[in-house]
Amino acid sequence: MKLKIGTRSSKLAIWQAEFVAQKLQQKNFEVELIKIQTTGDKILDAPLAKIGGKGLFTKEIENYLAEKKIDLAVHSLKDVPTELPKNFKIAAITKREMPFDAFVAKNFSALENLPENAVVGTSSLRRAAQILKIRPDLQIKNLRGNVETRLKKLDAGDFDAIILAQAGLERLGYTSRIKKILTEIIPAGGQGALAIEIRSDDNKTFNAVNFLNDSETCDAVKVERDFLQKIGGSCQIPVGIFTQVANKKISAHAIISSPDGKNFVEEKIETSIDNLKNFGANFAENLLNKGGREILSKIL
Repeated sequence: MKLKIGTRSSKLAIWQAEFVAQKLQQKNFEVELIKIQTTGDKILDAPLAKIGGKGLFTKEIENYLAEKKIDLAVHSLKDVPTELPKNFKIAAITKREMPFDAFVAKNFSALENLPENAVVGTSSLRRAAQILKIRPDLQIKNLRGNVETRLKKLDAGDFDAIILAQAGLERLGYTSRIKKILTEIIPAGGQGALAIEIRSDDNKTFNAVNFLNDSETCDAVKVERDFLQKIGGSCQIPVGIFTQVANKKISAHAIISSPDGKNFVEEKIETSIDNLKNFGANFAENLLNKGGREILSKIL
């Protein structure tokens, strides 16, 4: 059986697709990578929040799926909208690794060591809000492009520091560029995990890739995606959520913030795995009622 894998054309996306391809080859599948440029890859001069959010990285790839030019797509789960068109589904979610953001700088070792009014680059409202919550004196400047482009802009002196996903840096061999892992910044829902998307009626491909599904990661990101769906989470609002599943318990940590980090509601909560079904939506409703709804009403 030959499987055609659709992927964005950045080095990180190709790494992720090749990771999945290798796993499939070990099961004796023949694979071919199809590189697809998405709208999110083409428009680099504006923040994601202003040009449409998450679907910018999946729409063109889903068109290839619909037209049967590919059999499956490999995405960073954090880029996948919480609601998919009915003709597509997520067939597997890989084991999550390295869910946090990383502090990258040439001359500074940590966020707290940056001088007053230092310039920090990020394209994420979630990262920006939480950075400003910690350091309201910093200047946040929009930073788009692939990992290599962002690192080059840092090296050229456009920024004093930049914030990138730890997973992307480590997968591409840039571990040495990481000065500090920002565990104090709550990640994006699904960050660090890969999603394999297929056509809903394609049982052959589903059966082929389902072995890649990690049940604990799947449970954790279900909470995160249910949480985001309840509050309408996308790139357009500063929201973070991170969930862990261990010893038959779920622990979640979430934040809803104003873009400047001045107003926020943040909470940690733990429950039994038996409460998985409605946990994410209930957690979201709890934060909305504690002030999150008011914060979001001033943004949306």
